[in-house]
Amino acid sequence: MTYLTWPDLTGRPRPEPDATVAYGPDRMQKVDVWLPQGRGPFSTVLMVHGGCWTTSIADRKLMNWIAGDLRDHGMAVWNIDYRGVDRDGGGYPGTFLDAGAAADRLRLDAAGFDLDTRRIVAVGHSAGGHLALWLAARPKLPASSPLAAPDPIRIDHVIALGALPDLELTAARPDNGCGVEVIGELVGAPTAARPDVYADTSIPRLLPIGVPHDLVNGNQDRIVPFDFATRYLDNARRAGDQVSLNAVDRTGHVELIAPESRAWALARGLIEAALRR
Repeated sequence: MTYLTWPDLTGRPRPEPDATVAYGPDRMQKVDVWLPQGRGPFSTVLMVHGGCWTTSIADRKLMNWIAGDLRDHGMAVWNIDYRGVDRDGGGYPGTFLDAGAAADRLRLDAAGFDLDTRRIVAVGHSAGGHLALWLAARPKLPASSPLAAPDPIRIDHVIALGALPDLELTAARPDNGCGVEVIGELVGAPTAARPDVYADTSIPRLLPIGVPHDLVNGNQDRIVPFDFATRYLDNARRAGDQVSLNAVDRTGHVELIAPESRAWALARGLIEAALRR
């Protein structure tokens, strides 16, 4: 069976957002806003792209096809970007601080775009799945962490598509498609003041996050090995979180964000159900 490649997705016509918001001076410190037709307030999805936490691999535009699909189905999308590990200011703490600032900016601009933020569902793909879960877990961050925020935006549910939530596991497994070196660039080097670089960055260290979440993984994913999902599922459930794993057969990594795929139809259904709760 042939699986989708990145050019299969990125080579097709790309839908465009309705507005762009800057939350900082860097060209990556942007959020694209997708608004359905009609009158609001609109149910809102906070979206986080992947690309191995590396700007040169992907930016927020990689999510345009599924953002457009959600818009067509009556949902607004707050599609955030952030500085990757390959940009000045990226890595630790910048990549995390950017994701948090972009998410928190939603509260400031919600009224202007008629966005309903009473219930926010975060959707992240690949490395963005890790960041979406991390955004939901921010209230659990140690107060001493440079990443801690006094009043982070509340995430009510997370849909993680082919995610890499466990940074320690990713760093130990060369069979993942991002490689192992990027994790060191993301979390930084241990220091006397910060000996455990995973304490405020890797999701298993923050469990239970106290937010329901659904994992959607292709069983033929060549970038994120399937056992990454099963191992995380076991850890999260043991910690007491409400989490499900939705395995999609004959599915790789790209299909998870291709709007015509079975995997995305499943994910969209999970999003719609989470917004109704």
